Order: sequence, then C-alpha cells, then structure tokens
Amino acid sequence: MSPFSPAPGGHHQTAPTPSSTPPPPGPGPAGPPPRQASFEELGRPLRDVTFVVVDLETTGTHTADSEITELGAVKVRGGQVLAEMATLVRPAAPIPPFISVLTGITDAMVATAPSIDAVLPAFLEFARGSVLVAHNAPFDLGFLRAACARGGYPVPDWEHLDTVRIARQIVTKDESPDCKLASLARLFRADSEPSHRALADARATVAVLHGLFERLGNLGVTTLEDVHGFTRKVSPAQRRKRHLADGLPTGPGVYVFRDRAGRALYIGTSRSVRARVRSYFTASEPRARMTEMVAAADRVEAIACAHALEAEVRELRLIAEHKPPYNRRSRHPERAVYLRITDEPFPRLARVRAVRDAGTYLGPFSGAAAADLAAAAIHAAIPLRQCTARLSPRRSVPACALADMGRCGAPCDGRESPQDYARHVAAARRAMTTDPSVVVAAARTRIDSLAAQQRFEDAAVQRDRLLAFLHGAHRLQRLSALTGVAEMTAAAPTPEGGWDIAVIRHGRLVAATSTPARTDPRPWIAAAQASAETVRPGPGPTPCASAAETERIHHWLAGPGVRLVSLDGEWASPAIGAAREVFRLGHAR
Repeated sequence: MSPFSPAPGGHHQTAPTPSSTPPPPGPGPAGPPPRQASFEELGRPLRDVTFVVVDLETTGTHTADSEITELGAVKVRGGQVLAEMATLVRPAAPIPPFISVLTGITDAMVATAPSIDAVLPAFLEFARGSVLVAHNAPFDLGFLRAACARGGYPVPDWEHLDTVRIARQIVTKDESPDCKLASLARLFRADSEPSHRALADARATVAVLHGLFERLGNLGVTTLEDVHGFTRKVSPAQRRKRHLADGLPTGPGVYVFRDRAGRALYIGTSRSVRARVRSYFTASEPRARMTEMVAAADRVEAIACAHALEAEVRELRLIAEHKPPYNRRSRHPERAVYLRITDEPFPRLARVRAVRDAGTYLGPFSGAAAADLAAAAIHAAIPLRQCTARLSPRRSVPACALADMGRCGAPCDGRESPQDYARHVAAARRAMTTDPSVVVAAARTRIDSLAAQQRFEDAAVQRDRLLAFLHGAHRLQRLSALTGVAEMTAAAPTPEGGWDIAVIRHGRLVAATSTPARTDPRPWIAAAQASAETVRPGPGPTPCASAAETERIHHWLAGPGVRLVSLDGEWASPAIGAAREVFRLGHAR
C-alpha cells in the first residue's frame, strides 16, 4: 500500500488543494537544502515594488453626489517611470462653476470625453498588481471605489500608500509650513508643478514619494512592510526595539517576549516569526496591553518549528506552562469543567475539575455556568436524582419535592430499585457519548410549548441549556474519537511539493517534520515515527494532552489535502452523535 493511500480502520475525508503557507523542511534522514525565505517574510524592498501614483479631479468632495472629471496615473518602479495614463472624464451632471475655476476643466472640455464606465476598466488593468499611491489617498481611492461599485465591478482592496500621512511624520514645520502637495513639491524640487490637473499632480506626487522614500531609507525603512508600519502611530520607544527581531527564524515557530528578569510576558506563533515580531515594533497595536508589553520587553526568544501545526501546539503548551500575563487565552487549561456520572449505587451528575478515572464524562466546558446549563438539559429529559447525598439501597430516606413533581424516581425512599434506576443512568450515558436524541426531543418539546404560550424568555433558557449540552457532547465525542487512536501519522501537502508530517498518539502531537519537494517522504516518516515521544494514556477524553491541543490537531487533520499515512486503531465518531444535532440547529438558525 502506498504511504499516502487511505489507512484502513478509520474514516476521513480530504479536500484536493492545500491552503497553508509552506513550512521549512524539518530534520530527517537526509539534510534538506536551506530554506529560502519568502518576500512576505523578509519584506518587499521598495526598489522592487511597482507603484501607480494616481490623482483625480472631481466635481465635488463627496462620492455620493460628485463625479470624476479627470484621471491621471504614473506607474513607477525603482525610481523610473514605466508608463503614464491620463484622460478627461465626462460626468453625468454639469461641472460646478467654482470647480471649473479651480481646475480649469469646463463642460465644453469634457463634452466629448469618455464616461467613467469606459475609463475605469483601462485604469483597473493599468493598476493591476501594483501598490496605489495618492496624496490624501482616502479621497482618491474613495472615488475610485465608488465608481467601481456604480459600474458593477468588484471593489478592489488596493494596497496603498498616502504621501500626506508619511510626510506628516518626517517633514518638520521648519522645512514646510504644511503637507499640501504644492508645499512638498517645492521642498523636494519636483519638475512638475501641481496645478489641480490630474497628470501634473500625479507627476508631482511621484517626486514627493521618491523624496520621502529617501528620507525613510535613512531611518532604516527599506521595505514596503516597513513603510506600512512607519505610517502608523508607533512610539519612538517601540520603534527603537526593532533590533529584538534580528536573527529570529523566518519560518514557522513560536516567539516569547521576556522582561529583564526573564519572565515570559507574551507567547505567540507565526508562519514567519521574524516578520511577526517586527510588526510589534513597526505597526500600531490597537490593543493597549500589547503596547505596554512591548515597553516592558527586554528580549525575544524563538523556537523554530517544522510546520505551522507544531508551532501552534508548542504555543499552547508554553502558555499553559508559563501563564504569561499578556496572553488571555489558553492560560489555564486546568480550569476546564466536566460533568461526570458518579460511581455509586444510585449515580448522579457531578461537576468536577479533573478527570481521575475511566468513568463517563461530558465536556470539557469553559466554565461552571455552561456545565450547569448542560446538566439542567439532561435532568429535564432523564430523571436522574439531583440530590448530592450518597444513597444506599439498604437504607431509605425521605424523598424531596422533585419526586412529587415527577422529575425523579425517588430511589432514596425505595420507590425505584437499583435495577430500575440503572435504566436512567444508561440513558444518560448514551445521550452523553453516542445519541443525544432523548435530550434534544425533550428540549424541543419544551421550547415549542413555551413559544406557543408566548413565554419566549423561558423558551430561550431551554434553548441555551440544549445548546450547552450539545456543544459539550460534541466536544467530548470529537475529542474521544481522536484520543482513542493509539497512533496515527498524517501528511499535508505544501505548495512547494513537499509534505508536512505529524505523528499523533492519543490526541497528542509527538513528532513533526517537513519534507522538501521531489523527495521520497517514506524515510522521513519512518524517522519521525521512530523518534516520536512515548506517551502513556490516562483516563478521560483528553488522556495525554489538553483539549485545546487535541482540537487544534483535529482541525489540522480536517484541512485541505491532508492524508492519513498510517492508523493504529479506529478513528470514527457516532453517526447519530451530537455533531448531527449541532449541524441541524446551526442550519435551522
């Protein structure tokens, strides 16, 4: 059997094409060639980027009631002009007199000009694949987007630069009284003088752009990504720490910000560690806590990983271990809450924080409130006792009000024998692990009845209980299906023609590697399996790893093009399980 043919004993569906960024080759029997960093990781040098500098003349300032009367554009790369485009545009309404005085464009001049519907396709083709530049870019791009929307064209999400925004950060008042195009054109000695005509103003903007780039280069800003970061409001203290990203890996991995005492402040992951870390110092962070974290950081450490899945798993483990103060998610996996069917003559549902035996569990839930909602849904459908005392079939105690309400069989006072009560326990186990239909049916009946009585708030409570139960059961069944597999090896194709390899044991990632293109992956797979971490499974739905790690692996396995290489055991979920009901409810909503 081919190492990439479906393995027997399990069910798995794959899609035909990959979508992830290719990771670097990992360790293997034969050392792969060094990985060439991509442009996205290193940044796009400004000299290699094609810019289209555009300027518009319009009949007014608002896109809702104004139109374009002239369009001028200059395509440049590496300081050289590649092409120019200029045309008058015939608006549907007359040009206001004060606009004609300002621009010199009259109704007579545009009477025979093409309409914007004829001009726009030519401009879109002219600007294809380029970065747009404009002086006060929101104005020009706003009119272009409005024209696209009116003409029925998809509105492009243009990558762009605004020369006004850049100039405001590097041109001082002593040099120029303001950042108007005419003032900056004089400062940078532009050959073309701005005159409120599109092509002339676009040419002047080109000169301003190149003058600004020269100054940015003196500040160490040499790539397009650096310019984007520079134009955002970043404090000088943040920008001075850019050197902390030097020497970090350019491929996938985990990064750790540490303070002077070595304490982990923040842990993150990226497909390009260096580029991501640099963004903290060159891009404006909308989150105040991240700005605070960067101010406290003294160094950044990184762990290079074979591929993105390994990086994500390592991140989860490190966050759980160090509990960095600036991470909000995944810091306390030990706080997960489960519902457990107790082990006693008359079992009941109990809320627990840890899985200590091989009993029946539901969850994990994110908190006690969600667990209580799920328990209420089960109790509404199955008459399990809700008292917390330990009962004995040899000693009876008075029954509570729930027995008189028909919501409990009263095993406490002998009305129900252990054998009769065991049927309820079996129904609860079945609902939690395989078939939730009894809970779903009871909840639906109650919701429909309350809705018919126009008790919509009470119906919403029943709905929330049902959803909490189904999400807990779905999570349990999904996790248990994967953690029940002793070992599986899977491979995801990379766009470069290689494979990302993952060895998983009981829902835990135990080995990861990546093969280069045009290389037989079988020796790499054998080496990964042989060197994989040994795990001894414990009880419960997450015996060897956190629920977050196993769910991350499950998501990766369901990704485009992933293939099972080998499978020791069976990977399957109940056909009538909670996933079906969750899908039905989501579809209905």
